[in-house]
Amino acid sequence: MNAVDGTGTKAQVEEYMTRDVVTVSPDATVRDVAVRIAESEEHSGFPVCDRRRVEGFISARDLLLAEDGEPIFKVMTTDLIVAHPEMKVTDAARVILRSGIQKLPVVDDAGNLVGIISNADVIRSQIERATPEKVGKLMRTLENIHSIELREERRTVPLHGLIPTQGRVYADELEGRRYELEHGLAEPLVVIDNGGTLFLADGHHRVLAADRLNIDEMDAYVIVIDHPIDLGMARTAAKEDLETLDDIDIVDYARHPLVETTKRLQSDEG
Repeated sequence: MNAVDGTGTKAQVEEYMTRDVVTVSPDATVRDVAVRIAESEEHSGFPVCDRRRVEGFISARDLLLAEDGEPIFKVMTTDLIVAHPEMKVTDAARVILRSGIQKLPVVDDAGNLVGIISNADVIRSQIERATPEKVGKLMRTLENIHSIELREERRTVPLHGLIPTQGRVYADELEGRRYELEHGLAEPLVVIDNGGTLFLADGHHRVLAADRLNIDEMDAYVIVIDHPIDLGMARTAAKEDLETLDDIDIVDYARHPLVETTKRLQSDEG
């Protein structure tokens, strides 16, 4: 993996971590935390903090054999693996992979909790990264194919005027892009301005996520072609009848024909 930000430097944990972290007090009871986990759709455990300082982590597994009235500090895990905000995302990925844990508390130099990074955050950091290198490579390719000189601009583009060049996106990645937009982490789009017609070259998941959030325009790297040329991606869009964002299919692998559930398999065997 080689996550980079817009300047080409290694992406850091602080760019992808969740900053608004739900925590519990060391004095909370086992029953209190068990109820919170049971009522939550996304939490299977919590960092344990005394004020802001991380004291441990409590998971559903830690609660299994504990008495309801026991204070959390007696049953929590205290030997924690934590990340630093300036740690590279790729290094955090290796820690998560090798340790088998799903979430790393992120602490500053004073040991205070500043965020949490999950395996899902790491995966999102690797998907659909728009970088100057990527834009430069696309420009050089177009220049070589069409024997023309192009220029690049950084500008805000209206989403309703973009012609897609990709016929499908994936529901899980769409959620990842939505998360990034809501947390101010979305990368710029890559757009080709072919004589005034705007083709979306990279960022289809981001655009559809933005559309769901009622965002009308986005930042973009724009490759400008002053005089229209016969673009291969324009022919592809026309062949697939792609004219607006509404023409893009959203694929949910949970309903993919090759994905089965155990319940259905048992029913078929019966």
